Amino acid sequence: MPIATPEKYAAMLDAAKSGSFAYPAINVSSSQTLNAALQGFAEAGSDGIIQVSTGGAEYLSGPTVKDMVTGSLAFAAYAAEVAKNYPVNIALHTDHCPKDKLDGFVRPLLAASTERVKNGGLPYFQSHMWDGSAVPLAENLQIAEELLALCNAANVVLEIEVGVVGGEEDGVENEINEKLYTSPEDAVATIKALGSGENGRYLTALTFGNVHGVYKPGNVKLRPEVLLHAQEAVKELTGKDRAFDFVFHGGSGSLPEEISAAVDYGVIKMNVDTDTQYAFTRPAVDFMMKNYDGVLKVDGEVGNKKAYDPRAWGKLAEAGMAARVVTACENLRSAGTSIG
Repeated sequence: MPIATPEKYAAMLDAAKSGSFAYPAINVSSSQTLNAALQGFAEAGSDGIIQVSTGGAEYLSGPTVKDMVTGSLAFAAYAAEVAKNYPVNIALHTDHCPKDKLDGFVRPLLAASTERVKNGGLPYFQSHMWDGSAVPLAENLQIAEELLALCNAANVVLEIEVGVVGGEEDGVENEINEKLYTSPEDAVATIKALGSGENGRYLTALTFGNVHGVYKPGNVKLRPEVLLHAQEAVKELTGKDRAFDFVFHGGSGSLPEEISAAVDYGVIKMNVDTDTQYAFTRPAVDFMMKNYDGVLKVDGEVGNKKAYDPRAWGKLAEAGMAARVVTACENLRSAGTSIG
């Protein structure tokens, strides 16, 4: 199917909210990982979200070019072409964007989409994330308010983060401590600043112990009930039982019951990156180790072209990542729910 229109993306989010499931949002950084994500969603019978981070966008532009906007637009163009051949709906999203990268990433992409929409076209991306977790809450929400207006004009959904995700991603690192738990007061401040949909649709990543990367059991203390308390805190202001559309960041390595509880409390999107990176790389390593003398010209030999052809190990890597996407869909209860 074509990449989801803004209306189709809204219908996807509504379906997840009413059906009590969430979409995996798979980070990619190449055509291979994009194809693997598409394959996984198709095999699961699930619509989904495919996204690029600032680092992923730089890499997609060429590792010596490092232009986030170029990489993002190239990704969007490629995805728009290849997604047509898959029987599920796919939305495109840009992941974590801190304050110092807004002018080189989200704002120019929004400007490009705004111009395209004015000329009768569709936005390049269905949603963009502003990561204000490193700035004071008042500044975070002030910037979010400005970006929400811009997104609304371009028919794009905004994603924000209120709280701090621990661990490291794309050079942004935070300690694992009590700052990882968003308070009900922060949730109320968010609703007061941005509304509950009347000023434009937005997704909210509240933090409940989330950590980027994978840690040994016991190191990460998830408290999904933080999300429930946030929903309860704003109910009087909004009159809604589930005012927030939540995003689960730092979900790699989470237990199925923790994921399920988060979905029950309003999560409709969950970012998956570390687990799919490993699922992609592990089969490639296995192939290299088993075909060592084929992929290398050992002791002056010629090797085996069929072994060092990137397609040989690339297909295995893509299949491994696709299988992990299917697992994510099953854990988030989105498997078999495509809205067609």
